[in-house]
Amino acid sequence: MGNCGGKLDAVTALAAGDTDALAGMAQDKAQEKVEEKAEQVAEDVAEKAVKKVVEKLSGGKFDSFLDDVEAVRASNPDNRCVKYLTRELFNSYTPEQQEILYKCTKTGVENPDSGLGAYAMTPSDYETFTKFFDPLIRDYHGADKKAKHVTDWDASKVGNNGVLDVTELGLDELSMRVRVGRNLTQFNLPGNMSKEERIEFEKTMLAAFDKLIDMPEYGGNVYSLTPEFNDGEKNPNLISKAKYQELVDEHIMFKDMAADSYLASAGIANHWPYGRGCYVSDDKQFIIWFGEEDQLRIMCMKKGTKLNEVFDRLREGLKVVESIEGIEFATSDKYGYVTSCPSNLGTGMRASVHIKLPNLTKDGTDKKAKEVAKPLGLSVRGTGGEHTPIGADGTVDISPSGRLFIKERDIIEKLYKGISLLMEKENAAAEE
Repeated sequence: MGNCGGKLDAVTALAAGDTDALAGMAQDKAQEKVEEKAEQVAEDVAEKAVKKVVEKLSGGKFDSFLDDVEAVRASNPDNRCVKYLTRELFNSYTPEQQEILYKCTKTGVENPDSGLGAYAMTPSDYETFTKFFDPLIRDYHGADKKAKHVTDWDASKVGNNGVLDVTELGLDELSMRVRVGRNLTQFNLPGNMSKEERIEFEKTMLAAFDKLIDMPEYGGNVYSLTPEFNDGEKNPNLISKAKYQELVDEHIMFKDMAADSYLASAGIANHWPYGRGCYVSDDKQFIIWFGEEDQLRIMCMKKGTKLNEVFDRLREGLKVVESIEGIEFATSDKYGYVTSCPSNLGTGMRASVHIKLPNLTKDGTDKKAKEVAKPLGLSVRGTGGEHTPIGADGTVDISPSGRLFIKERDIIEKLYKGISLLMEKENAAAEE
C-alpha cells in the first residue's frame, strides 16, 4: 500500500483544480527517480571499482607471467594457449584456481613454438576452466561448439565383417600398434602429482597387473623404475639400469621424459624415475605404461596382416583393467576419456602401422609423405615416434590424426582406408 497515499493526494488536488500542487507532486516524483538512478549508478561504479581492486590483488602474483603471455601471443600467434589465455580470463578465477591454471598453461609460455601449449592438471580441469579449454580444444580439433564425443568400439561392420586384412591391399606383414591414454578419477593428472602420489598410483595399479598376470591369455611381468616405495618400503618389481635400457631398445619402455621441454615445463617429467614403469604380457603384445604423459598408456602391438586383431585385443584388455575394484577411468560428458593433453581427449587413441614408402621418401625425409598424408587425415612420424628419423628403407609410422569427436571404430577404419589411399600415392610417385 506504499503508493496509495500519493495517488489519493493527486486525485484530491486534481478534483480541486490545484495545478500548483500537481506540479509540485510531479517535481517531487521526478526528483525521487533521479535520486534512485543516481544511487544505482553509484552502486554500479562502486561494484566495478571493487572488482578491479580484487582482480588487481588476485592477479598481482602472476602479473609477470601474464606479461609473458601477451609477449608470446604477439610473437607466436599460432600458439593456442596464449591465444585463449587472456589477462581478464585468468584474473576471473580465484587465487587457488589461478595456481592450477598457471600450471596448466606454463608450458605454452615457456615453449612459445607450441601449437597447443596446455596440459590439464586434474581430471576436473576441463570443466573448471571451460572458458579457457573449450575454445582451445575445439580450435585444435576443428570442431563446432555443439560437438559432443561419443564412444563406440563396435567395429563388426567395418571392413569385411570386422576383419581388416592388409593383404587385400597388396601388402605383407606390418608392424601394427593401437594405444589409448587413460587416467584414474581419484588421482591428480601427472603434471600435478607429487612423488608420494606417483608411488601410491603405482601401488594402486599393482592389483590390476596381478589380475592380468593370473590370466593365461596375458601372464607377464611388471618392470618398475621406482627406487623404493614410501616410508622405505622395498619395491619388488624394481629393475636394473641394464634391463631398463634393454626394454627401451625393444620399444617396450618409454624414455626419461626430462629431455622433452614441453613435458618438463608441464611438470609431467617431475620426480623421475618414481612412479614409472610398465606391465608386459608374456607374448610382449599387450603393454601398459604407467607414469608417462598420462597415468596409463595401454597398448597392443604385433606384426601381422589383420588390423582388427590389435584393436579387438586392446578393447578386451581395457575391460579387464577397468573391471578391477578401485580402477575407474576419468571421463568427461563433453570430451570422452580425460587425458593430460587436450590433443588426446576423446578416444585417447592412436592406431598406427609401419609402412615402407621409398618413393615418397626418396629425398631421405618424410616431408613429401606428410604433404600427401595430411589431406587423407593421416599423420606421419619416424619409426621411433614423434621427432625421430624415418627408416633407412623409407619406413614411416602412419596413423589417423583424429582423436576427439570421432568413434574408436572409425579410427581403425580410417587407418585401413588411409593405407590404401597412401599406397596409391606411393605407386604414383614411382612414375614421377
